[in-house]
Amino acid sequence: MTAKTVLVSGAGIAGPSAAHWLHRVGYRVTVVETAPGLRPGGQAVDFRGEQVKLLAAMGILDEVRRYETAMGDQTVLGLDARPALTVPGAAWSGEVEILRGDLARILYEHTAGHTEYVFGDRVTALTETADGVEVTFRHGAPRKFDLVVGADGVHSGVRAAAFGPERDFRRDLGFGIAGFTAPNHLGLDHTSVMYNEPGRGLSVGSHRLPDRLHVGLVFAADGVEFPRKTADQRALVARLFADTGWETPKLLEALPAADDLYVDSISQVHLDRWAKGRVVLLGDAAWCAGPGGSGTGLAMMGAQVLAGELAAADGDHATAFAKYEARLRKPATVGQKNGKGAGNFLAPRTVAKIRSRNRAYRMLSTRLFGSIFLKMTDRAANALEYREYPALTAV
Repeated sequence: MTAKTVLVSGAGIAGPSAAHWLHRVGYRVTVVETAPGLRPGGQAVDFRGEQVKLLAAMGILDEVRRYETAMGDQTVLGLDARPALTVPGAAWSGEVEILRGDLARILYEHTAGHTEYVFGDRVTALTETADGVEVTFRHGAPRKFDLVVGADGVHSGVRAAAFGPERDFRRDLGFGIAGFTAPNHLGLDHTSVMYNEPGRGLSVGSHRLPDRLHVGLVFAADGVEFPRKTADQRALVARLFADTGWETPKLLEALPAADDLYVDSISQVHLDRWAKGRVVLLGDAAWCAGPGGSGTGLAMMGAQVLAGELAAADGDHATAFAKYEARLRKPATVGQKNGKGAGNFLAPRTVAKIRSRNRAYRMLSTRLFGSIFLKMTDRAANALEYREYPALTAV
């Protein structure tokens, strides 16, 4: 196949994964990223079943294992802030779990030798021509590519430029999520703790870096406006959790110095189609499911399917995009179904619902209900069977 050029927007997880596979089938790939560099930290992401096969096929499984969190059990606190129950670590960590920032770095290093990365810029306009897509950037000079892949998340600039405004496709689920790192004043070691008050959930864990705590916050977001500036995000988190008990005041002391703060709504993305002409969407830009929807693994698998179908169609993007969507649509729907109730589960809105959720947690420690729960969590990860494409294995 004649070498063609592809612009991939987004240097998180989906974008570099696409760069890996598209390079394998002969494309020259450029990745553009809004942030000035790789984003550190982030929540832990886990891989199970079919998705582990993908990591092995990419040649990164051993390195992912070197940086895995190796998390143990989680202690769930009661409303009195005392330990109420313990949840086995296997319930959440899958076969291998890694921080999003570590995974992004691995993928970047794995592809930087053959991929052009442009940081600190973003797509602002797309104009399709008979033989390509003319792309306008916020800072860089306009360029032309044969194809464009939008792998730039919920707030995708490519989706906005090609399909329309975000408000037409984003569905907020009534909750927000935040995360940052803090000093490990609790002395946790490969374990985590969860604490809840009505409409607020806080989890902390320490694993590979013993002096650091990874803090995750989930909160009811009725009427909450989500700012984009970091200073405003810090102020929002501080305000929403100002009167929260347990260790929250001490954890919030680390907020001003945190350089990896993440704040956003828990949302899903729904579109009738993921491709328009020579532009195609991948990962959260196309089908964001939210926490528990196995979105990271499915995005990486989607990148492999996209490249494989382009090779199978000998570069006929219309045919390839249609087959790519046909394979991914059902698994994405499964992920969205799994993720839809994440906010209510992580931050129940009432005392009664917190107690009910904790009773459900307690059952996870039993053999019967633990195995049922693992089947449920594995469902999204295994919704798409890993399939080899000849053009992707002949390297």
